Amino acid sequence: MNFMGNLQQLGRAVMLPMIVLPAAAICMSLAQLPWDAAGLPAMAEYLQIAGRSLFLFLPYLFAAGVAWGTSSNGGAASLSALAGMFIYSGIVQSSSYDIEPTVLIGALIGMLAGYSYERFKSIRLPESIQFFGGPRFVPLFVSFVCILFSLFMVAAAPSLSRGLLWLGDVVASAGGFGVFLYGFLHRILVVFGLHHLLNHVFWFQIGGYRMDGGEMVYGDLPRFFAGDPTAGAFMAGLYPTMMFALPAIALAIIQEAREDLKPKIKRTFLSAALASFLTGVSEPVEFAFLFVAPYLFVIHSVLSGLIMWAAYELGIRHGFSFSGGAIDYVINMHLATKGWLLLPLGIVVFLLYYGLFRWAIRRFQIPTPGREEGSALDEWAGDIPYRAPLILQAIGGKENVETLEACITRLRIKVRNDKLLDNAALRDLGAAGVIRLGGGNVQVVFGTFSELIREEMLKTMQRDRAQVLFSSPVQGRMIPLDEVPDPIFAGKLVGDGAAFLPERGELVAPVKGEVILLYPTMHAIGLRTPEGLEVLMHIGIDTSSLDGYFHAAVKEGDEVIPGQLLISFDIQRLRKAGKSLATPMLITNPQLVRSWGFGPFKTVKRGQTAVMSVMLRESKDSQAGGKRS
Repeated sequence: MNFMGNLQQLGRAVMLPMIVLPAAAICMSLAQLPWDAAGLPAMAEYLQIAGRSLFLFLPYLFAAGVAWGTSSNGGAASLSALAGMFIYSGIVQSSSYDIEPTVLIGALIGMLAGYSYERFKSIRLPESIQFFGGPRFVPLFVSFVCILFSLFMVAAAPSLSRGLLWLGDVVASAGGFGVFLYGFLHRILVVFGLHHLLNHVFWFQIGGYRMDGGEMVYGDLPRFFAGDPTAGAFMAGLYPTMMFALPAIALAIIQEAREDLKPKIKRTFLSAALASFLTGVSEPVEFAFLFVAPYLFVIHSVLSGLIMWAAYELGIRHGFSFSGGAIDYVINMHLATKGWLLLPLGIVVFLLYYGLFRWAIRRFQIPTPGREEGSALDEWAGDIPYRAPLILQAIGGKENVETLEACITRLRIKVRNDKLLDNAALRDLGAAGVIRLGGGNVQVVFGTFSELIREEMLKTMQRDRAQVLFSSPVQGRMIPLDEVPDPIFAGKLVGDGAAFLPERGELVAPVKGEVILLYPTMHAIGLRTPEGLEVLMHIGIDTSSLDGYFHAAVKEGDEVIPGQLLISFDIQRLRKAGKSLATPMLITNPQLVRSWGFGPFKTVKRGQTAVMSVMLRESKDSQAGGKRS
């Protein structure tokens, strides 16, 4: 794996343990409610203990989570990481120095366990001690390394403690410019999914604060929830960006969309704006303009840094457990300093972003979604289970996938050959962006559905029953079968499938198969796939009597592959003959099909992959279906 691929995997791993932080913040927020009045005086204390416990054991959660995310066997690696953390904690806390386990230590031990598992999982020892070989060697190795590391930390403790506090002082001495630089880099690194690594330094390492019980906590985020009034400088300024700037961009995109596409774009981007406002999930909005206007994203990054600088200079200190959305803003308000000022600041930010983006989109004719056909967030017929097989096909099929992971907003994939990726198909399937990091490492941004899409893709990859994917047989527009102006086809009396309105006079094979039928006038052709599906394509309606309009490039018995020319036809003569050009593509033995998936009913290119997907019944079901017919 190359350098960027390692960082991609590590960035995802760091995100895993952070999913527990909202629970900690909610517990500590609920502890502020008047439980005495409800007759539950101890509840406030219990909730406070619950929230603090999660923060107290956060290093252990990071050790287990990072180990899980950097290995192919999360359970074994996580167990090794926890063993290492227990050894480290036991040794350093038994020393005479005030050393507490930190999130950084947990992440380092998690990385050690994860990568050690990948390195030693197949190690072979002499036969007499082979019991300790293979995966069982990993906890032994990690434990030994952690003993040495713990002894080093005890020796280096005085210098390290002074160093952490000094680093916090250096950053603090940079004042607003330091906060600006963090804000700018944070947004730039979002593109690569590596912003979590930057956050890890500032949120969990910079600055120290001693709690009432004497424990030291480090980092902007733990210090904020521990009650440090100076904490929150590296989080407060993200609220206006997430709650106001990105919804303003979404509104500008909606307003600048074409009138015929505006209803669809409005539904899509209002949802994206609400997700950003409530939860701080920004990628669906940002990736809508990142690739078509990267310079605008750089300006957006600079503005994000300036917003953080402004919040810092206004003395605003606010924090969050997950991201800078309205939910965290409300539940953590009791710990904030001047948190209310984020609202008027946010209104100014909203007006600035809305005006800037509407002007830029119009002035530079930026092709944001809705301003041209085939925008990146087109809606699809069907749900995620139908969409996932098509996404798998667009990344080159399951044979092209080495690893398939997901974080909150994106699929993180390692492919064997990144030339097999179909970027256009992925965008049509709803991807807001496709990022190639080199070495086969790819990120596909699908927003908050990414984890669900991953699960369905894994099910597809593990499923025994066959899947057949159909390419477009023509260049033109794909339409539902019930829109064909013929009751036989529209009523699915011949078979089920989809139809097309061709713009060029060429019909190509949508799937691999054998030509089993070619009508004398050559207006229709039948194929049989290796799976036994019988596919009929009929060019136009009521065209069986038109002789000389069609010319076959194949004959019965020929083997064809997807995209191969089958029939050429005179499309102008067909139009003049007053015939409908609707061209059904039907499976005439639909009893073999368990489920159907269709691409967007919109403009398609000849040979475009995955316009229709079918899952075949298992053999017993197929036989039963054949008997019923």
